[in-house]
Amino acid sequence: MLNQLIKKAAVLGSGVMGSGIAAHLANIGIPTLLLDIVPRELTKQEEANGLTLKDMQVRNRISTAAIQKLLKQKPAPLTLKKNLDLIEAGNLEDDLVKLKDVDWVIEVVVENLNVKKQVFEKVEQFRKPGSIISSNTSGISVEAMVEGRSDDFKKHFLGTHFFNPPRYLKLLEVIPTQYTDPDVLSFMKTFGEDVLGKGVVVAKDTPNFIANRIGTYGLLVTVQEMLKSGLSVGEVDSITGPLIGRAKSATFRTLDVVGLDTFYHVAGNVYEKVEGEEKEVFAVPSFMKKMVENGWLGSKSGQGFFLKKGKEILELDPNTLEYGPRKKLSTPAIELAKQEKGTGNKMKALVYADDRAGQFLWNTFAKSFVYSAQLLGEIADDIVAIDQAMKWGFGWEMGPFETWDAIGVEKSIQKLEASGLAVPAWVTEMLAKGFTTFYKEESGELYFYHKGEYKPVEFNPKVIDLKKVKKQKGVIKKNSGASLIDMGDGVALLEFHSPNNAIGMDIVQMLNFAIDEVEKNYKGLVIGNQGKNFCVGANLAMMLMEVQDDNIYELDLIVRQLHKALLKVKYSSKPVVAAPFAMTLGGGAEVCLPASHIQAASETYMGLVETGVGLLPGGGGNKELYMKHLENIQSGVQIDLQQVANKVFETIAMAKVSTSADEARENGFLSKSDGISVNGDHQLYDAKQAVLALHEQGYKPKVRRKVPVTGESGYATLLLGAEAMKLSGYISEHDLKIAKKIAYVISGGKVPFGTEVDEQYLLDLEREAFLSLIQEPKSQQRMQHMLLKGKPLRN
Repeated sequence: MLNQLIKKAAVLGSGVMGSGIAAHLANIGIPTLLLDIVPRELTKQEEANGLTLKDMQVRNRISTAAIQKLLKQKPAPLTLKKNLDLIEAGNLEDDLVKLKDVDWVIEVVVENLNVKKQVFEKVEQFRKPGSIISSNTSGISVEAMVEGRSDDFKKHFLGTHFFNPPRYLKLLEVIPTQYTDPDVLSFMKTFGEDVLGKGVVVAKDTPNFIANRIGTYGLLVTVQEMLKSGLSVGEVDSITGPLIGRAKSATFRTLDVVGLDTFYHVAGNVYEKVEGEEKEVFAVPSFMKKMVENGWLGSKSGQGFFLKKGKEILELDPNTLEYGPRKKLSTPAIELAKQEKGTGNKMKALVYADDRAGQFLWNTFAKSFVYSAQLLGEIADDIVAIDQAMKWGFGWEMGPFETWDAIGVEKSIQKLEASGLAVPAWVTEMLAKGFTTFYKEESGELYFYHKGEYKPVEFNPKVIDLKKVKKQKGVIKKNSGASLIDMGDGVALLEFHSPNNAIGMDIVQMLNFAIDEVEKNYKGLVIGNQGKNFCVGANLAMMLMEVQDDNIYELDLIVRQLHKALLKVKYSSKPVVAAPFAMTLGGGAEVCLPASHIQAASETYMGLVETGVGLLPGGGGNKELYMKHLENIQSGVQIDLQQVANKVFETIAMAKVSTSADEARENGFLSKSDGISVNGDHQLYDAKQAVLALHEQGYKPKVRRKVPVTGESGYATLLLGAEAMKLSGYISEHDLKIAKKIAYVISGGKVPFGTEVDEQYLLDLEREAFLSLIQEPKSQQRMQHMLLKGKPLRN
């Protein structure tokens, strides 16, 4: 229904943001028209080619160039390069007539109210009645933009503020006006979540809306506190990143990435519209103004708060505007916080500590708490919208009110008042009524404080929270590496929770138990989790320890057990759906490949990367990827076994990792029938639905069949390519040794071309090759290096 309503979109304005939104729409399959202004003069190249200002090539030049830039941008705005075919270039003079076929028009032109109003006046002449129109403004009044427009235009108009880059940042702020039809607002919220894959918050029409208002305030308070406290840029970044549940880029690295000119504009937007103390905070410090004048804007200009010289990263001294060695802050509170488990406990250890780190963080947090509380009702209706906006837009682990809860609201009030900060009346009233937290949990349900009472936090029904499921339904069985959980409706879920979700014998044991339990008592199984990554592979440290202790028999047994468990997954009498997301590497990919169905998150980075640690896939990955490629060939098409073997060999030997689920499908890890969830929060729901659908269709387990292989002649062909790479200096001697082993396994060893072999035969070849490589000193060096440095060693 939703996708039918928005079949085609138009983006007006092809700058970084406009083209990024067009790319995101193309990624989810919506054809998009990208329009920009008509150039007023020719380039030298156009003149040399004999073109004039009347040629369409010239008139569409700006949007055409923006579309081509999408292929070069990093991080990549497109999940697949061919998605570019869904974006059509045009201009705002010749192509507005095409808006009659468009269901959603998104304006992303220059941040100037008069220009926007002129654009909407033209849009109204061509749009079809009932089509949705929105502005991606980051702070101009949405209400002011529709003055003079028709009733139908006003009813269908609202702000839709995407965050940059649109493919990766989850937040979408939706800003209705007094005229916006409630059905249009409701539709855009649902469409934003279910189709665009966003976390949607409804914001009020105020300067910079929610996330940029609070985020910019927090950044400026941090800068001002740095100047007062005498801390350096590097010292501030060392305590305002992951230590407090914020992005690795912390404060100043974030500003370098965003661009100081962009930040300056956003801060100025609020500065012009507020008064008193708030205005003082939004006055950008003079040294930052000087940086803008100097063109020191951050990453895009090559220098900002940090400057890279060779391998060394230097930090800016705000007093002298000179660069020096980057510093890190070390205090007793920081060391204590590092020992604490969970961000909330780390925060508590820091903000109440009486050292430089504690005082700095208290002074910044205290002001942000009070500011967020003061703005409740002005920028958003409830605290949930504010917290979600900060988490989805700025990558905070906890929003301001969640953080305030974590450090203790009652305890903080005394210190706030001692700091001379006026706590908003609604917070003191909340405490006076005996309510001591902004959020509370009861019977697995989450509630938030709102106007004198607790109200349930509303979630999209497609959001499944495993912590909540476990509290409500309990755990069927668990060990140190995994848990089997009842998801409801007759579906079980196997959740990995070992360090980095790495696969060890504990997970193998739970895999076996899960299949047995599901075959007896459930309709099917989902293999998924809500960790940072789905699974980064096998337990490398355990394997290295075993081989260095000469426990080859033990390793042999482990590989056999893993093979057995994954064959059990493949031939289970009940459907098994794997739900990979983020890093799905090595053993993580091997768990997914034999599943009945894969329901991947759009951002899934999948690959068999074992060559990076001197090995080949040891969990059946060679055989499964080869078989998946064979299965993906359409019926009726003649199979070129050598071509399939070549592609699989190249994918494994080069340790190719997909940059999206779409690319994982192109690399053969996903079938055409496998699903992709654009909204990662809906992935487990989608996976559960896939299990139920397979069950309803009368699921028939896979039938074990023999596998045709290329044999000795195919092995020789694969070897030629590997040896050519060695001769050209592209790979090392040890790389060649690994490549030979991979080629031998994929080709099926010493058998004639076209021989059909049993899966177990291929697994035995793989196991022997794996065990021989793991005993190689150079492979062990690679494993050690990966464990110590976190990156591959080329030896």
